[in-house]
Amino acid sequence: MGQLNGRTALVTGGTTGIGLAAARRFAAEGAHVFLTGRRQQQLAEAVASIGSAATGIRSDVSNLDDLDTLVEAIAARGAGLDVLFANAGGGEFAALGTISLEHYTDTFDRNVRGTLFTVQKALPVLNDGASVILAGSTAATAGTPAFGVYAASKAAIRSFGRTWAAELTDRRIRVNTLIPGPTETPGITGLAATPEEAAGLVQMLASSVPMRRMGRPEEIANAALFLASDESSFMTGAEIFVDGGANQV
Repeated sequence: MGQLNGRTALVTGGTTGIGLAAARRFAAEGAHVFLTGRRQQQLAEAVASIGSAATGIRSDVSNLDDLDTLVEAIAARGAGLDVLFANAGGGEFAALGTISLEHYTDTFDRNVRGTLFTVQKALPVLNDGASVILAGSTAATAGTPAFGVYAASKAAIRSFGRTWAAELTDRRIRVNTLIPGPTETPGITGLAATPEEAAGLVQMLASSVPMRRMGRPEEIANAALFLASDESSFMTGAEIFVDGGANQV
């Protein structure tokens, strides 16, 4: 028996990196997994890599109509949601003097607005006793130059996790925040303009971690499974750091 046998999960931003690793892990533990992404081809490839335990819905979390369509598809299956991993998001570097309205809006729309309305619109299909996992970041509590807008958006997620945990206790819905450290994902290398810059960024990030390496998506997915399962049944409003000690040591 898998840890999520017979349950239904949703992973937003589930086509690459941590999201895809989590979707695969949930499916391997017996869940039927809905996963979303903005690019149809990537979404189809991700679903194919999981198999019949996955349903892909093309969706942009910053688009409320897309979120409505997503929730309707989940409702139509008739099993509700037992796990919601609000993973979609991202950001780019921009120093204070260069931050544009477009940069600010895009980052907050994806990370803050997207997370807020994903969880809000999922409330009618969330089963009592469900687990909600929010995607945090070590950037929320660290001063990283040129990463201020992203860090602020992830600080908002940190606050959401605590507030929503308090709001949803009557339904026994647990809300916890998963905080990865630097992880080997396309989102990290995509912050660099060239392959050479990407290699330098990876080396710099790895050297900043006490374990002297970056994390693997599968390692973050293992922690997501813990929060999704009954193994974390007495946890809500918590933050789980999976960061190689980056924010701890």
